[in-house]
Amino acid sequence: MHNQKLQLGFQEAKKITKKFAKTFYLASLFLPREKKYASYTIYAICRLSDETVDNPDSLDQNKNLQELELKISRAYSEKQIDDPLLAAFSQTVNKYKIPQEYFNALLQGMHMDLEIKRYKDFSPLNEYCYRVAGVVGLIMLKIFGYKDNSAEVFAIKLGVAMQLTNILRDIKEDLARGRIYLPQDEMAKFNICEKQLLEGRIDKNFKDLLSFQIDRCRQFYDDSLQGVKLINSRFDRFVVLCMKEVYAAILKKIEENNYDIFTTRAYVSKPEKIRLILKILQERKYL
Repeated sequence: MHNQKLQLGFQEAKKITKKFAKTFYLASLFLPREKKYASYTIYAICRLSDETVDNPDSLDQNKNLQELELKISRAYSEKQIDDPLLAAFSQTVNKYKIPQEYFNALLQGMHMDLEIKRYKDFSPLNEYCYRVAGVVGLIMLKIFGYKDNSAEVFAIKLGVAMQLTNILRDIKEDLARGRIYLPQDEMAKFNICEKQLLEGRIDKNFKDLLSFQIDRCRQFYDDSLQGVKLINSRFDRFVVLCMKEVYAAILKKIEENNYDIFTTRAYVSKPEKIRLILKILQERKYL
């Protein structure tokens, strides 16, 4: 009965990942079965966290977040767990010895989304990115396995880079939720006001601001590469490289769209993803 419940939980996690994380799902196909399903449970729980704070229909987002905190705490306890997804998640965090503090940080990041709508400079934004994405890099590192503790620094950098990429791609969607993640001091430096963002007005100043953000983002991606060789398995290194290359390609799409993030969503198609994956295999760099 216990095994059946776990199987149901892992299958549910797989469905959630396949539906909402197409890039990761594609890359995950190269992982060994156990690591693959462990990764799906992590993504599914992270997805629940996102939905809690991004769902406009939620009557009490704080209450939902508190309920999720209780579920995660239960996963770390010795208590019987009836929910299949939570049972699968519990097995994953215990098997791979993933510290509960990582999920505490993730939930702190979700609370930031409920409480903070503007960031005065990059420092608090960087802290937010660490909590909602950098720690996900640390969690995945526990599943993959690594040779040296310095790998953790680079895993955080990759997570932050991916979150910064999401922020640039989703400026319009975040505006609709009343949020602006672009640092206020940097907007001022490039003479960009909130009114211009709301109007979706693209001029040289806006392009320069986005170009500045993209350059910083790419630096995080470049820095993260030093950690790839510290991951134990070649298959796992390959998956990390796939995620890095596909996400970094979003930045190139923004440039190709002439920085128009208001009417055109920066999107990497499936054939383009496959080409990037084949390129990684061909070059064999870092593998």
